[in-house]
Amino acid sequence: MSTVADKLAKKSSSRTSAKQVRLRLVYVDFWSAVKLSFLAAVALAVVTIVTFFLVYMIVLTTGLIAKGNEFFQSFTDGATSLTDFAGLPQVMAFAAVVAILNLVVVTVLGAVIAGIYNLAVKVTGGLLVGFTSN
Repeated sequence: MSTVADKLAKKSSSRTSAKQVRLRLVYVDFWSAVKLSFLAAVALAVVTIVTFFLVYMIVLTTGLIAKGNEFFQSFTDGATSLTDFAGLPQVMAFAAVVAILNLVVVTVLGAVIAGIYNLAVKVTGGLLVGFTSN
């Protein structure tokens, strides 16, 4: 009697010879690098906005904003409030500005790195990468 486990064990014991290929990466397409870095930047922007929101909610829930507001009002004689400067709309607007700046910077950085790699390949000959087939 042959079970499925026996067939799998017999199949895994007979190994085929894996063919190895060594290739050089001599060019990174500029627009592909820009598109990929833009997608990574969009993901980073979403993470930034969600993180700002969660941190604000944690600080609000723990009462740190209320304590900070009391401390701030002791200096201003109650004329202004800290929540006027650090409310949820202001925090989310700041998060959006940071996310947009990160979006631009990461996209440009991806393009610059692709350009630098393409220039460095002319001197170094490229990156040697090995592949095998299973």
